[in-house]
Amino acid sequence: MSTEEFRKEQQFITELYARLDDLRDQAEAAVGQALKTPWVGNQGRLERDVLVAEQSGLLGALNAGESGLCFGRLVFRDGRDHHIGRIGIREDDPNRTPLVVDWRADVARPFYLATGYEPMGLSRRRHITTQGREVTALHDEVLDLADGTRTGHENRDADEVLLASLDAARTGRMHDIVQTIQAEQDRIIRSPHRGVLVVEGGPGTGKTAVALHRAAYLLYAHREQLAKRAVLIVGPNPAFLGYIGNVLPSLGETGVLLATPAELFPGVRATGTDTPRAAAVKGAAAMAEALAHAVRDRQQVPERGEPLIVPHDDGDLVIDWDMALEARHKARETALPHNLARPYFVFNILDALAEQLADRIGADPYGGPNFLGPDDLALLAKGIAGSADVHAAVDTLWPPLTPESFLADYLAEPTHLAEEDAAAIRREDGPWTPADVPLLDEAAELLGVDDSAARAAAEAEREKQIQYAQGVLDVSYASRTYEFEDKEEQDKDAAEVLAAHDIIDAERFAERHEEADHRSAAERAAADRTWAFGHIIVDEAQELSAMAWRLLMRRSPNRSMTLVGDPAQTGDAAGVGAWEKILAPYVEDRWELVRLGVNYRTPAEIMAVAADVRRATDPGFEPPRSVRSTGVEPWERTVENPVKETADAVAAEAHREGRLAVIAPPELHPALTAALPEASYGPAPDLTRPVVLLDPRQAKGLEFDTVLVVDPDGIRAGATHGVNDLYVALTRATQRLGVIRQA
Repeated sequence: MSTEEFRKEQQFITELYARLDDLRDQAEAAVGQALKTPWVGNQGRLERDVLVAEQSGLLGALNAGESGLCFGRLVFRDGRDHHIGRIGIREDDPNRTPLVVDWRADVARPFYLATGYEPMGLSRRRHITTQGREVTALHDEVLDLADGTRTGHENRDADEVLLASLDAARTGRMHDIVQTIQAEQDRIIRSPHRGVLVVEGGPGTGKTAVALHRAAYLLYAHREQLAKRAVLIVGPNPAFLGYIGNVLPSLGETGVLLATPAELFPGVRATGTDTPRAAAVKGAAAMAEALAHAVRDRQQVPERGEPLIVPHDDGDLVIDWDMALEARHKARETALPHNLARPYFVFNILDALAEQLADRIGADPYGGPNFLGPDDLALLAKGIAGSADVHAAVDTLWPPLTPESFLADYLAEPTHLAEEDAAAIRREDGPWTPADVPLLDEAAELLGVDDSAARAAAEAEREKQIQYAQGVLDVSYASRTYEFEDKEEQDKDAAEVLAAHDIIDAERFAERHEEADHRSAAERAAADRTWAFGHIIVDEAQELSAMAWRLLMRRSPNRSMTLVGDPAQTGDAAGVGAWEKILAPYVEDRWELVRLGVNYRTPAEIMAVAADVRRATDPGFEPPRSVRSTGVEPWERTVENPVKETADAVAAEAHREGRLAVIAPPELHPALTAALPEASYGPAPDLTRPVVLLDPRQAKGLEFDTVLVVDPDGIRAGATHGVNDLYVALTRATQRLGVIRQA
């Protein structure tokens, strides 16, 4: 082993971190200076805020690069030599070769793709392992056999670095895989961002890691576009989002919105729980049609022979079946959402009532034409429009609706469904559930928002600001005429002021003083239901219902999406499962499917047990191929008291490094939490704790060193897709698996 090679790499790493510290100090100083510098007017404040945002973003990326900043080196046959890292670092001179190349750059691709058969111009590839700022290991792969140079760090096992990372103890947080991205993963990560890409793979194939690194790559390759529109990553539950939350920041990317499907309707927290049957009914595509019919039901007309009588100073007004039916027909002809079509209904009713009143007060007793003309009718309609009684009558026929009020009323008495389906979702009150969120979004689309009053008020305020700005400019111009004794100089200055007025008119001057929105794109997207994302990544995509897909497709009008999942792991009763069923309504067959077939997480011994569970219902099932074997066979015990046995098994594992998960049916959780006081549990458990208690759904996408599956028969029998849930539970372990059955 060459200590000289170690010395050289250590010297480089030391210099690299010195440059990182220098850049970080510069960014911190820039932020501090900007915050201390007084700003003049809104323009000055805007410039300051932009500078602070840019430097803060840079500082965040530099801080993210602290751990494992450089992990590789490429030596090319033509003499080029590049170090590879999680972010790019340059010297002061931008024209010089970067000190370290960002892993997403094209020149870094051979680090992931080069082989002895296709070396891509490489002479050798070096993996650099560090701990903090210290080099701890070097691993060289010789790709040009004609190159006789040897460093003493050559190793025939090209997977040594990968296997070392797989065997490392879990921390409760997912780590990036920039050092160990495999060739099949790299090709997916760098796929074009246009269109829909589906990444299918069984447990442990790295689907989630690929999706997250794809997000980081797309933000790097299409920075300007995606920084404006933001990237949305949808995960199955809060525990999963907590688990993956550090990956993108560790890669220097913070402009991403992470959310569960239950968090995609701004202002609503879906904390309730549906029965599997209710969730399935709410998630079915038929709900869209049922809600559309329910909205039309709220657009009513009086019964024949039972008109609405509206008190008025000149005698009662009458809204009968014919009048309301014609007004409704004209409003529906606009094809606008309910609230946006409502003004057309109201205007038609007002016009009809004005004619009714005109017939009464302007009729010629001798049979001639009505004495009132069009202007008189307009005045009558305006007066009627100010009547509270008229408004109350119109509201009974075509009420203004919010998604929340409409859906709450609908769930209290569901319509346009089979009776058994209606009974399953009927609910008088209670918190919103995750399955309600797509329904709220659907209702929002059907209803629309009539913001005409708000827009009129905003326009009036804008006109007011423009008038004020014009006054300021006029005063500025007038005041200048008193500053000069020489008329020629005064006229010259007046001409300059007038020219300035041409450049900065009152409208632009007013715009400068409008309050700017300095939130990031991700923050603005989180608060805007109609936001169109630049790219959407959906993990565990097979779990989403048909109604949830309608919601997501509205957020992706350009259909730029990456979907990752495994139909064999579908657990949700409303989950669509099959990719064709998910995508056919939106893109037909214009999507690409790639499969990951290598299991990097689950040892072969554990995968064999899990595969047998799936083959019980699907004899032809073939699991992904495990790349490693630990030699530790899973164990199984059948006991009278599974709760006590679980507590004893957890205690026996306490000496081991890493994380342990107890995965059990929800009904066992109360007893298990009492028996395992050290365990973290709940809707969003702390996965960094040594022991965590989960149900199978919560365990999706997660991994632990040791897993104890309690009452597998209860898991299998407890859900529509119970076999799939059990398969998920059995494949979460990276080292050891125990199964505890009820006798």
